[in-house]
Amino acid sequence: MKCKTFDANLKIARGIWGNLSKLSVEHLRDLSKKYSVSIASGDLLYLEGHWYVTHSGLLGIARRKYCCGIRVEAVIKFCDPTHARWAFKATVFRSGACKGFVGYGDADPSNVSPLVHGAEMRVAETRAVNRALRKAYGIGICSVEEIGSFATNGQGQTRKLSNQSANGNGNNGSSSRVRDRLFQLIRQHQLDANLVKAYAVDFCGTKTLRDATRPQVENFIAHLADWAQKDRNALLCQLNSYLPRKEGAA
Repeated sequence: MKCKTFDANLKIARGIWGNLSKLSVEHLRDLSKKYSVSIASGDLLYLEGHWYVTHSGLLGIARRKYCCGIRVEAVIKFCDPTHARWAFKATVFRSGACKGFVGYGDADPSNVSPLVHGAEMRVAETRAVNRALRKAYGIGICSVEEIGSFATNGQGQTRKLSNQSANGNGNNGSSSRVRDRLFQLIRQHQLDANLVKAYAVDFCGTKTLRDATRPQVENFIAHLADWAQKDRNALLCQLNSYLPRKEGAA
């Protein structure tokens, strides 16, 4: 049976990350069919040859599966606010009669990106919720919020991710490809680069585009590409809202 979600995901994925391996394409097909995840909505990311689900993607799956509720609580004995060390326990209830699926998440300055130092408590909570949701709905891929500065390779060995993957920024070829893809979209759809930049900063929730992580920028590119293709006029209206206000305007 033809899967429209997969077709849309594959088109956007190839536009952002180029040619994918046959295994990655099949994995994307499986994820699209099972969970109706959307790259354009920021549900999935492709990092160093592997698919990762995002926090928003997991919440979307839970909503579509009619999740009954999520309970989150701090694990006090593992928390040390003085050293920004936090641990949380999350319990996901698929239904009113469900006993709950439990997941734990921890965060401290050593296992989060430097870009989110000071937000370790929120990272730990997100990781706990993500793990509980993945257990509850049988999602076998890791969430991008869980990988932090380290990840496990196919042989089960722990290795440090490249700066580009762990921190979201960098000056290597991968960063250039992301930037080139954004410029390509601007040229292809004849968009105002300054307005796109202003929208990107707002979309990513950062002070400048330079402060945005690579996953955030990739999410924005996927969103921009999908909107430009489906309704360019609506996108232009959105971009025009970032035009500088004239003096004396109401």
